Amino acid sequence: MNIAIRATEDQKKELLEKGFGKTALIQWIEPGNKLSGIYADALFDLTFNDAKPAANEFSDDMPVFTHAVNCTGHEINKPNYVRINAWNGFLSRPVVELAGGSDEYKKKAEEILKELEWQFVWVADDYGFIAARVLAMIINEAYYALEEKVSTKTQIDIAMKLGTNYPFGPFEWSEKIGLENILLLLQRLSGLNSRYTISGALVQESQQF
Repeated sequence: MNIAIRATEDQKKELLEKGFGKTALIQWIEPGNKLSGIYADALFDLTFNDAKPAANEFSDDMPVFTHAVNCTGHEINKPNYVRINAWNGFLSRPVVELAGGSDEYKKKAEEILKELEWQFVWVADDYGFIAARVLAMIINEAYYALEEKVSTKTQIDIAMKLGTNYPFGPFEWSEKIGLENILLLLQRLSGLNSRYTISGALVQESQQF
């Protein structure tokens, strides 16, 4: 099985640690390179621009696993596109969340991931899947606590790691993922539900980048 993957160096490192089963042949594509002329059984486009899904150029009919946290399959509007989360720290998770795609391509996606020996779960085709949405909420609440001078970033991170056994604290996660990605997800979610109203401290800090 031939798999083409367009990925950053950080994403590539996580995927190599995760592994690809025993039969996959991997073709790596640099982030800035075009996807035309690709010959593979499936493509992983982990540099997909989910802020502007219509601007992405690939449209062939092979299964495409696309890094799309901040848009939905409906917005991508391509039946062969299956959404995954390739934020830093998420590709190495033991279970991959999947969303979107037509019934035909969902079946093909499952066959490919089984051959890669990856565990997966289908979730609702919503912004942020499940794990990223929960994490964005935790990060947002941490910024509210910072805004109210409950504690420092370092102390909040330590408290979360000790109290919940998380690998990273909320501020460590926001740095690892990119605060601009968290902000965009919260903007999408807050437009649907006021419980995701964004902390002023988070907005202010994101404007410094």
